[in-house]
Amino acid sequence: MAIMDGMTQDLFRRDAYLRECSATVTTLTEVGIVLDRTVFYPLGGGQAGDSGTLVLANGTSLAIVDTRKAKDAEGRPTADIVHVPAPGQEELLAMLKPGDPLTARIDWERRHRLMRFHTTTHLLCHLVPQLVNGCSITPEYARLDFNMTDPLDKEVLTAGIAALVAAGHPLTLGEITDTELDANPALVKSMSVSPPRGSGVVRTVRIGATEQIDLQPCGGTHVANTAEIGAVVVTKIEKKSATTRRVVLGFA
Repeated sequence: MAIMDGMTQDLFRRDAYLRECSATVTTLTEVGIVLDRTVFYPLGGGQAGDSGTLVLANGTSLAIVDTRKAKDAEGRPTADIVHVPAPGQEELLAMLKPGDPLTARIDWERRHRLMRFHTTTHLLCHLVPQLVNGCSITPEYARLDFNMTDPLDKEVLTAGIAALVAAGHPLTLGEITDTELDANPALVKSMSVSPPRGSGVVRTVRIGATEQIDLQPCGGTHVANTAEIGAVVVTKIEKKSATTRRVVLGFA
């Protein structure tokens, strides 16, 4: 495969269960390392970037603490993905050069927690059918801020999540064109995060087979079935403003 600037192949888009891949260094920047292909998810859509290791050809491991989208000279995101190394690895970084082969390997336990939480936020959108004006998904907790004034009940939402998890609803990936999305604005649940565009098509995530639980454009990583989420509870509900209710999720 030819090495082209600005075109990191994002393998996680099609298969969130890939834990590693072979790759080639394309660029070394002040922020980190750009590869021609990767399994590392970059910070975006409220979901934290992946961490893990890059295993060099000589077997040495370079620790990666974060993953970000590269930016151009004007500060706009590009299609490149930057793997941010942990501090104190200057000698290892000095060994790298464009064209070097390596293996990109994510911290799977951390990623799987992110996948479980991200899928749960979609279930929460089903239980609370209001627009979302803020989102954060980390390995320790997740939160959604809903644009609403009515109160929410922590126990009711926890029970609703548990029922949807127990039902074992499958997740399927699809896509729609930008034009189709523009014609169906109700598919977009978020007021603060725009669906990933640029290629002419937008990836969608559907929960439910015969019964549609949720359908929305999303570029994040998710589990294949709600049963895989396990025990997730609502740990807190906050009134952040007159028109915002925050729901915080945690693992039981």
